[in-house]
Amino acid sequence: MTTNVVERPVGNKPQKVRPAIADCDVHPLPNSPKDLFPFLSRHWQQHLTEYGGRRMQGPVYGPLYPKGQPEAARLDAWPPGGRPGSSLPFMQKQYLDPFNVTLAVLTVINPHPGNYQNPDLAVALCRAVNDWQIAEWTSKDKRLKASIIVAYEHGAAAVAEIERLAGHPDFVQVLCLSRTKRPAGSRDYWAVYEAAERAGLPVAFHAFGNSGFPISAGGWPSFYIEEMSAHAQSCQSQVISLVIEGVFARFPKLKVVMIEGGFAWLPPLTWRLDTHWKRLKSETPSLTRLPSEYIRDHIWVTSQPMEEPENMRFLAQTIDQIGWDRILFASDYPHWDYDDPDNCLPFPVADADRARMFSLNARELYGAGA
Repeated sequence: MTTNVVERPVGNKPQKVRPAIADCDVHPLPNSPKDLFPFLSRHWQQHLTEYGGRRMQGPVYGPLYPKGQPEAARLDAWPPGGRPGSSLPFMQKQYLDPFNVTLAVLTVINPHPGNYQNPDLAVALCRAVNDWQIAEWTSKDKRLKASIIVAYEHGAAAVAEIERLAGHPDFVQVLCLSRTKRPAGSRDYWAVYEAAERAGLPVAFHAFGNSGFPISAGGWPSFYIEEMSAHAQSCQSQVISLVIEGVFARFPKLKVVMIEGGFAWLPPLTWRLDTHWKRLKSETPSLTRLPSEYIRDHIWVTSQPMEEPENMRFLAQTIDQIGWDRILFASDYPHWDYDDPDNCLPFPVADADRARMFSLNARELYGAGA
């Protein structure tokens, strides 16, 4: 097990130093739906009070598969009188300050109204969540950078929200969820990618979401562990679609981040795609390069959750194949499967590779200074 704490000479004695960390998956959460009311018109306040929100399937509130830990959170991550992720001072004290997190990318997934049934509500709530992020988070701690929440199933509205916030220094990416109504490469979403590319913003796909369809390719699973494991499946499907549908060929400057879907599947996926494409490339004339080359140039992945085989040498080889310049550190704070920055790498890592994963890659991708 390697650690992110290193010894450096200070004066005549070596002292333990904690390098700066860039965390690419930190989850803020409204303590109550009413926290968003200041950013909503009276009409939508009344609508939420009377009807609530309606996702494309399943319950209005809460997860499809109830989790053993309330709010899917660490037991020690509950601030006094609040929900996990709802208190900036508590987050600063428990996580940001002691681990020297100097860049934290906020990923709001609860609520992420991008796939609500009511399109007008989806648009209003996405705007409200974005304004709430500025008012309650990024304006109060300059280490925090936000993700633009968009109604990605409603292309024109999503484009309008990207354009509204493009150039705002507190926003560093566009955030979608991984279970979309159609595969991510579908032309239904091209306007979103065009707007993001024009704004110079990566597009991130975070695990979860509701599409109106079963959450696995084989139907509805019985257990939460099946849902958790199937996140990798949805992320693989989206990478395949983005490449084969020609998104990267059409938008050559677009950058995509796959968040919280694992990453060990990426090398064998590229092998499979390359093998099939060599035989079937006449079907996709827009592609002029191997699928693996598009993936290498356009896809980033986050470290959490990190697959851990018995022989850690295999994990090290997997990351080598992906490239240490394409792995972004993510803690998933404050959730139960949070990765501690000090202990998340279960094998020795070269200093240069550690620096890339824990800080440099994110700063280069998001254009965020030290």
